[in-house]
Amino acid sequence: MHANVVTRTLVGATAAVGITAGSLAGASAGFAASLPAAQPVVSRQDVSVLAVNNLGLNATQARHWQCWLNYWHFSPGTIDGKLGPKSWKAAQRFFNYYDYNVGRKLVVDGIVGSNTIKALQNFLGVGIDGIAGPRTRAAFADGNNTDWCAR
Repeated sequence: MHANVVTRTLVGATAAVGITAGSLAGASAGFAASLPAAQPVVSRQDVSVLAVNNLGLNATQARHWQCWLNYWHFSPGTIDGKLGPKSWKAAQRFFNYYDYNVGRKLVVDGIVGSNTIKALQNFLGVGIDGIAGPRTRAAFADGNNTDWCAR
């Protein structure tokens, strides 16, 4: 009889643990459902690193800029008329090498931020404000009408 009592006690305790665990699992699912939806890991800013930024140049003008950088031994990668991170890294290396970087070395990361724009503006001889506005874009376009790819 003693073994029978122990068995019933163990079965009862096991059932209680199972019911409690099931209740907790249900509570966890309910709690998780009340949480806000997960946010994406990649932000728009992160994606921009991979994007093309021709700063108003058409594909032919962008190709001329890439060929010009290549001519001066600052390889922009594939000459395709799309100014992506490799093209801008080449430009940043050029701006650093020839001190167009307005007082401090640029981080060579391929991102067209305000310091890269300032260096470009210094190179182009336009007002330096770090914003690629109409004057900067026009000067950049005007400076890229010569085909350096044939040289």
